Amino acid sequence: MTAYQTLQIQQDGPVRHVRLNRPEVRNAFNGTVVEELQHAFAAVDTDDATRVVVLSGNGKSFSAGADLAWMTEQADLPEDQNRQGAERMARMFLSIARCKKPVVGRIHGHALGGGSGLTAAVDIAVCTEDCLFGLTEVKLGIVPAVISPFVMQKIGAGRARTLFLTGERFDGREAQRIGLVHRAVPEAQLQENVDKAVTELLTAGPAAVASAKQLIAAVAPLSLEDAIPVTAQWIAALRSTPEAKEGFAAFLAKRPAGWIR
Repeated sequence: MTAYQTLQIQQDGPVRHVRLNRPEVRNAFNGTVVEELQHAFAAVDTDDATRVVVLSGNGKSFSAGADLAWMTEQADLPEDQNRQGAERMARMFLSIARCKKPVVGRIHGHALGGGSGLTAAVDIAVCTEDCLFGLTEVKLGIVPAVISPFVMQKIGAGRARTLFLTGERFDGREAQRIGLVHRAVPEAQLQENVDKAVTELLTAGPAAVASAKQLIAAVAPLSLEDAIPVTAQWIAALRSTPEAKEGFAAFLAKRPAGWIR
């Protein structure tokens, strides 16, 4: 397995743990983190042994967003290089959102700026009730540009309109209320709830989970009428696969499906 400077990778059976590992700066990300996260999630896509990814952060916080020293360096680059750096960061978030395997976020401490963006990019985010979120970029004279598509997919343009403009901070309970996270729980129950989400994913057909992620991306922009031929073809193709036939047979025989270990 690849050795990383800013990430800690651990394989636990079918679960791959990807941990941000810059605790001294609350896991703020710089160019190395951007490159390594994208590489790590590309590696997951091609690893048949991995069925679920858990993204977390070592130390007191999940991620305080972009490292300001690195952002300052990027701002001083020529325009083309500045833009290319921003595009690489956007593709890092995309590699998480488009990962073929389901991604569970274990969110604690601070998840500010880009940390809120990482939270939005995962499929299932579980946070502590006192976790601190915020689209705080305007406080620095910038905007949450590259994370905006991921955040708005989760919370909608209406809520983004307030949070992007004010940069106000909010806790895990509010993050759950607005849809940024799946569940906010007491700190003592965080790992238990992450484990529960992972267990649920492992009882689902792996090909079906990957297909469900693709389905959401394909259907979301369509009208109800335009979605009909797409979704009809989708289920027709999927229910004739070996995985679906095994799922049907297992249910009728009242036994676990073959992918459940």
